[in-house]
Amino acid sequence: MINKLSIVKLNPIIIREDRKNYIVEDRKNGEFYEMPNPAVDAINLINKGKPLGDIEQILKVKYPNEDIDIIDFANQLLDLELISEVNGELILKEVDQFGPTGFLWIPESVSRFFFNKYSYIFYISLLLFNIYILLTNHHLLPNYKDYFIFSWMSLNILLWLGIGGALLILHEFGHIIAMRANGLPTRLSIGHRLFFIALETDMAAAWKLPSGKRNVLYLGGLCFDMVAFACALSIQYFYPTGPALLLAIMKILVIDIFIRFIFQCGVYMKTDLYFVIENISGSYNLMENAHHYIKSKFKKEARKAGEAVYEEEKRTIKSYSVIYFIGVLLTILVFVFYSIPQIITTMSHSIDRLSSPLFSKPFFDGAIVLVQTLTGLSLLLYSWYKKYRLKKE
Repeated sequence: MINKLSIVKLNPIIIREDRKNYIVEDRKNGEFYEMPNPAVDAINLINKGKPLGDIEQILKVKYPNEDIDIIDFANQLLDLELISEVNGELILKEVDQFGPTGFLWIPESVSRFFFNKYSYIFYISLLLFNIYILLTNHHLLPNYKDYFIFSWMSLNILLWLGIGGALLILHEFGHIIAMRANGLPTRLSIGHRLFFIALETDMAAAWKLPSGKRNVLYLGGLCFDMVAFACALSIQYFYPTGPALLLAIMKILVIDIFIRFIFQCGVYMKTDLYFVIENISGSYNLMENAHHYIKSKFKKEARKAGEAVYEEEKRTIKSYSVIYFIGVLLTILVFVFYSIPQIITTMSHSIDRLSSPLFSKPFFDGAIVLVQTLTGLSLLLYSWYKKYRLKKE
């Protein structure tokens, strides 16, 4: 039992100053926590071996306007598994992981070739080039019909999966290389964005860096996307008489990356751009606070609590809420003009072909599409189940 006479000992930690508060790294568990000034002062006093009661009195004098409860804080540290000893007694906790340790085989020197002060100018130039090409050449703007190259829908889907998978790996590889350029480890896992399967790069170690350097890690995937986008547009623009299949594949690349970028603007899904906004603002629970703010517009109880808790961040939350709804609108537009027409065209053709004679080529085409669809849904359900299980744990 922890009381005011207790002397506690913490795991080895590193404290880094951030935009508004401090980032505390638990070196034993590989976890990171945001803490305000009083909490960091309490940790420093704990590390000096002072009893909790003495620490509370010191903090009450230093922060007269704060509600200081050292026992509650110590119990929070205990729940976070940051305490290793209480009054000399060792607290044994099972550690599930020690942080991501993957991709250490990628040399930092090689990774810095892709992410340095000169490469950032290159990526920005590519972004401006891509925008210019699309605005001045309307025939290169993506259309959902660009997805359909072959008369066989099963071949079209295989092509979409191949191109989409390659672009997905390229995007995540951008994050990985950005992490390695800063000497940080990472790893990949499977997740989802709405109804789409996605790979996810673990960037928890990014908290080791100052806030100004973290944005590069979050934008690493988009930087690599801009390279692929520029290549696909350039081939169509500078080589319009090229092989029809090559130009058709470039159109799929354009529409795929274009849609991915629009989804990145959907910050309500905690996309890469969401983490950039969160990092710039210094509000690391921005989405949760915005949800509370939005609810407060419709519920009296939520409004009263929101005014007390989020007063300092209200302006940031309001601005984010506007971006939030813009992201929702853009996502709806993508579904209306691209995803839904693509799905309707694919399924209507496939269902028609299933009515063909058994074992005929059209029937096999429709059946293969059905198997491909069920496989994709299975992966999506697995991703949803995995997310639900983690939340429950």
